[in-house]
Amino acid sequence: MGSRILVLGAGFGGLELATILSERLGEDAGVTLIDQGDVFVFGYSKLDVMFGRVTPAEVRFPYADFVKPGVRLLRETITAIDPEARQVTTEAGVHEADVLVVALGADYDFDATPGLSAGGNEFYSVGGAEQLRDVLPTFTRGRAIVGVCGAPFKCPPAPSEAALLLHDYVSERGVRDDCEISLVIPFGTPVPPSPDTSAALLGAFAERGIEFVASHRVGSLDPSRRVAVLDDGTEMPYDLFLGVPKHRAPDVVLGSGMAEDGYVPVDSRTLETRFPGVYALGDVATVGVPKAGVFSEGAARVVAAALVAQLQGGDQPAEYDGRGSCYVEFGAGRIGRVDVDFLSGPKPTGTFQEPSRELVADKQQFGASRRARWFHR
Repeated sequence: MGSRILVLGAGFGGLELATILSERLGEDAGVTLIDQGDVFVFGYSKLDVMFGRVTPAEVRFPYADFVKPGVRLLRETITAIDPEARQVTTEAGVHEADVLVVALGADYDFDATPGLSAGGNEFYSVGGAEQLRDVLPTFTRGRAIVGVCGAPFKCPPAPSEAALLLHDYVSERGVRDDCEISLVIPFGTPVPPSPDTSAALLGAFAERGIEFVASHRVGSLDPSRRVAVLDDGTEMPYDLFLGVPKHRAPDVVLGSGMAEDGYVPVDSRTLETRFPGVYALGDVATVGVPKAGVFSEGAARVVAAALVAQLQGGDQPAEYDGRGSCYVEFGAGRIGRVDVDFLSGPKPTGTFQEPSRELVADKQQFGASRRARWFHR
């Protein structure tokens, strides 16, 4: 029995879901994958672009190279989603599905932080990272603030990584003594599920003279005075502001009636929404795990297994366990790793692997294996 499977969003979750269904079902997969973009970019690559370690062209992987049996990838802009009818409208037409999977990620709400667009820089988009690549050489003295403007946000270690890599950057240019670096984050610790990871990061901050401002977010910027205003009214002057914008689900998802409190609620074990035949996974969904590609990928495997079981029969697949590993850049050519389990126990737990040069190769292999699997590169 065939089925029309419509997948919205070609990020970690959408690409992995389509790949597994193609592998298991071949030409009969019946998958249509829709994304408005032309290329895929690994989220962690933005830091590489920002600090000039790679060129923007090196981190872009064209969707034209994603070619799988039974999968049709359309580059179209989605204008409406009807979850009850499992119908999606794009600027090119209407798509109907037996199964709808929403994996559109999270968008950035720049307007939620007054002054951010005019008075700061953000490094969470490819364009923002490219712009900062040109801005950073002009920072030779004063205070840099890495500031988070709201939670949840993608890749929780990334702000800490940015602060540590900025320390390396200004040190290599011989201006570290003239620069201050502060990190403002709305958590009590850098990586709350893993006390060991947080302790290692706090130790690295102390060793490098990086100020850690916990349990606060940046509420606004005053570009005329070059001041960041925190959520309690505290003012922090800055010469360079590196911002993590507030996140929210895309407008088309908010307008679909699927979202609650900004994201799509799902059954954390199955990724099913309250609409029959409709799943949501990755950053667009409220699952109980961080917004990071590796967790989207894990959720996609669960949804794929469920769909294959529905189509081919067989046992009910295992539920989503909320496990994933995140690499953490500590600077000085070393990378750590935290292996986190969010759903199998009474509370999230994390196991930390100390920063090492060996883990640099592990992270490179992580990216290389996905490039080969999805884009044959």
